[in-house]
Amino acid sequence: MSSTKPTLRLGTRGSPLALAQAETAKSMLTQAHPDLATPGAVEIVAIKTTGDVEQKRRLAEIGGKGLFTKELEDALNDGRIDVAVHSMKDVPTWLPEGLDIPAILPREDPRDAWFCDKADSIAALPEGAVVGTASMRRQAQVMALRPDLKVVNFRGNLQTRLRKLRAGDVDATMLALAGLHRTGLTGQATAILSTDEILPAVAQGAIGLEVRGADQRSRELVAAVDHGPSALRVRTERACLEVLDGSCRTPIGVLAEFEDGERSLRLRALLADPEGAQVWRTERRGPVAEADSMARDAGAELRAAAGKAFFEALADLF
Repeated sequence: MSSTKPTLRLGTRGSPLALAQAETAKSMLTQAHPDLATPGAVEIVAIKTTGDVEQKRRLAEIGGKGLFTKELEDALNDGRIDVAVHSMKDVPTWLPEGLDIPAILPREDPRDAWFCDKADSIAALPEGAVVGTASMRRQAQVMALRPDLKVVNFRGNLQTRLRKLRAGDVDATMLALAGLHRTGLTGQATAILSTDEILPAVAQGAIGLEVRGADQRSRELVAAVDHGPSALRVRTERACLEVLDGSCRTPIGVLAEFEDGERSLRLRALLADPEGAQVWRTERRGPVAEADSMARDAGAELRAAAGKAFFEALADLF
């Protein structure tokens, strides 16, 4: 498509994984729009976020998942970038007014990968072993499986966490398999965890492209690379999250998977307390046309099962 303004600025976090994801978005955009394939037509702008700077505390203690998106959205709003490239699992349940995500790129494998030199599974860890994770979702599910284990806050980008693991700071850790695939580090994983063992985060493995709602040019450019099946799964999982009023303070896992040649959907959802002492699960199956209603119904069931006091207690923790 022709344009009087060929340059498209893609904003991203500066981690190796985030930059790799931005390069993927750039490649897809240049394939979809030949005029963007000329040198300099698409620029990747690295932006440091609060979540990248603050590495010592859990996200829940310093403001939540939005700490990985706020600075990118600020750059969108003030015109420094045209598109923000996000890991969708980091995107808060509700977008700021005036911003929209018209494109989801083809989703990677949503499972978690296991890293440990002492055991090839959670079950095989020695008693009292230390597992490092910054994810309340992972912590709750690990503790539900193995209450004897110790789970500690473990943050940093992918390379940093692997370095800390090798240094013996923890006995084991988990990382999103999608990030390993995108950075060529899949072979370093000890094992891939089944979704029956650890249910993934909402939208894990998906990349979203966010634009200003009023920026019709950028919207049209990115809409051309939207992957409908991935977008449907992400929207379905986020609909369940919305009903649960989910944040990184709430251990939640949701996974939507196609069945019957993408004509129907299987949805699994989990809500837990941070220590894994209580875990509520539910599942739905139905036609794709009912995906949103299934997701919201599943979220409502979990919310009712946990009760108002559960959410009030979580809020008091932070």
